Amino acid sequence: MEENNIILKIKSLSKYFGALKAVDDVSFEVKKGEIVGLIGPNGAGKTTVTNLVNGTYFKTTGKVFFKNSDVSDLKPYQIARMGLTRTYQVVKPLMGMTVEENVLVGSLFGRGNRSRDMNNATKRAREILKLVGLEKIKDSSVSGITLPDLKKMEFARVLAMEPEVVFLDEVMAGLNPTEVEEASVLVKKVRKEKDLTIVYIEHIMKAVMGISDRIVVLHHGKKIVEGTPQKVINDQAVIEAYLGKRYAKEVNNEG
Repeated sequence: MEENNIILKIKSLSKYFGALKAVDDVSFEVKKGEIVGLIGPNGAGKTTVTNLVNGTYFKTTGKVFFKNSDVSDLKPYQIARMGLTRTYQVVKPLMGMTVEENVLVGSLFGRGNRSRDMNNATKRAREILKLVGLEKIKDSSVSGITLPDLKKMEFARVLAMEPEVVFLDEVMAGLNPTEVEEASVLVKKVRKEKDLTIVYIEHIMKAVMGISDRIVVLHHGKKIVEGTPQKVINDQAVIEAYLGKRYAKEVNNEG
């Protein structure tokens, strides 16, 4: 068990692109089993934080600790094989392959020292496809499936890697309200069945508020608020920077 049940610790993380401070001294922790929402306006630094955590970007300053290990200077594939993974804001399917083959890639190259056993990898991929509801289209080409199914497939590919922590980067973008609700149910289901920890980056506030245990708010690259959904929705700085008074009032009325 990690100290105080903390599985991920982000400490004083910064990324400068010349004079632009895309991420500026951001710190927060994530407990095992939590869903932590990461929100903020466009350009707030949410995806940049994700890229820093998973090793895609070099850090200007700061450290990332995963299960008490310093992973700050590791490469993305090394971090992923430790169990810290992410999806992408723009879905990145492996074209020319089927849905199952895409998920199989995750199954073959996931956490730990995989034996590359094709039978076990295929079994794991099919179990994940069933979990996310894609088993009926497993033999379909990824070029012919819908956006919601593409997003499920990317989530499935990451899950097949057997991660412990997943950064979900706007997995609901482009979905209609019914699809958003279905995706929210799926995220909560997977969190429970796979004992998963999730950092959830999203602009659809109803979804974020409905599934997050805690929320971290970024603005101009800085963390401005962290707390429960109710605390965040009523915070004046968040209302002014992101939500707007009308939205905050509507959410409170719904509650």
